[in-house]
Amino acid sequence: MPPTDSGTSSSSEDTLDMRPSEEQDARLIEEHLAGPAASDRPDLLDQVAQWGPVGTAVGAFQLVPVHLERDVELIARWMNDPAVSAFWALSGPHETTARHLRDQLDGDGRSVPCLGALDGVPMSYWEVYRADLAPLARYYPARPQDTGLHLLIGRVCDRGRGIGTALLRAVADLVLDRRPSCGRVVAEPDLRNTPCVAAFLGAGFRLSAEVELPDKRAALMLRDRTLRHLL
Repeated sequence: MPPTDSGTSSSSEDTLDMRPSEEQDARLIEEHLAGPAASDRPDLLDQVAQWGPVGTAVGAFQLVPVHLERDVELIARWMNDPAVSAFWALSGPHETTARHLRDQLDGDGRSVPCLGALDGVPMSYWEVYRADLAPLARYYPARPQDTGLHLLIGRVCDRGRGIGTALLRAVADLVLDRRPSCGRVVAEPDLRNTPCVAAFLGAGFRLSAEVELPDKRAALMLRDRTLRHLL
């Protein structure tokens, strides 16, 4: 079972917005938007690497598939943040995070781990996955091509400000735009993670049910294609 989404609660560190310089921005864009080398795996998610940037209320955002050697140190640092590890349970040495990423990167393509870059700066971690092919499908009435999302906001300065809500809406719409065969986007945050559940609700998801999963009691959140312009 994939880990749950991290909380989006605020922190006193939010006031320390460590924006890089323009020169650093350019370097980050070049390094992270280049993407990993092409893979021979089956394409089960309609080429996430080619989805491109989208405009959001908080800036230009892009999902960048993870390159293990390049990104593991950053993601592992986020996983060791207590606010994140409480729900993802991947704290510890870098190899713990590397193993989690490698399982997806070496898998059959049903889950794509990504960095989320806001205005060129990596600030979040995402997993876009085929919910209908995941263990989650045993616990709810899955439909073919259901697409799931996991999210954590890595930078403390981006939490508690509505950024997660804006990005969730943008990414859910991006999934529906880029995956015409997908009728709905699915998420299953831990019910205890109330800021995360609230972010999904604010992003146009609806609470469909409470689901007892092996590792948590989850809120089954759905964003339907047919309702996307109403919620």
